[in-house]
Amino acid sequence: MRLKKINAALGLLSIVFMLLHIAYTVFSYLTFYYNPLLKMIFAVPFMVLVCLHAICGMLTVFTQSDGTRMDLYPKLNMKTILQRVSAALIFPLLILHINTFSLLKAAAERKLTFLIILLFISEMLFFATVLTHVSISLTKGLVTLGILTSVETQKKLDRIIYIVCGIIYIVAVCSVLKTQIAMFLN
Repeated sequence: MRLKKINAALGLLSIVFMLLHIAYTVFSYLTFYYNPLLKMIFAVPFMVLVCLHAICGMLTVFTQSDGTRMDLYPKLNMKTILQRVSAALIFPLLILHINTFSLLKAAAERKLTFLIILLFISEMLFFATVLTHVSISLTKGLVTLGILTSVETQKKLDRIIYIVCGIIYIVAVCSVLKTQIAMFLN
C-alpha cells in the first residue's frame, strides 16, 4: 500500500506540473513568446515527476495484486484498463511530442504536407491521451491517499474533472495547432 500512496502522490504532483506546463505552452503559442529557460523550468520537474510516477506505477502493477477481472465490477475495471492503456500510450506519443517542433520544421522545409498533418494528429492524440489518463486517475489518487472517502463525492468530482480536462484539451489543441498551422503550412 505504501508504494501505491507514493505513486498517487507523484501522480497528483505530476498533474500540478502538467497544468503549469500546459499553461506556459498555451501562453507561448498564443503570444509567440518563447523563452528556453522558462520552457525548461516548466518541463523538467514535470518530466522527472512523470518518470518517477511511471516507475512506481509499473512496479505497482507488476508486483502487487491489483487485478482487473472484467467479470467483477466491469465499469470500474474499464476505467482501470483505460487508465493503464492511456499510460502506456503516453510514452510513444511523448517521443513525438518532444520532437514535434523540429520534425515540423524539417517537414515544412521539405514541403511534406502529409507528414505535417500526421504530426498535428499525433499532438492531438498526445494531449487526449494525457488528459484522459489524468481525468481517470485524479480522484483515484485522492482516494488512495485517503483525501477522498465518499463514492458519491468521487463521482461528482470525476464529472467536473472530465469537463475541465475537456476544456483544457480544446484550449491546448486550438492554441498549439493554430500557431503550428500558421508556422508550418504556409
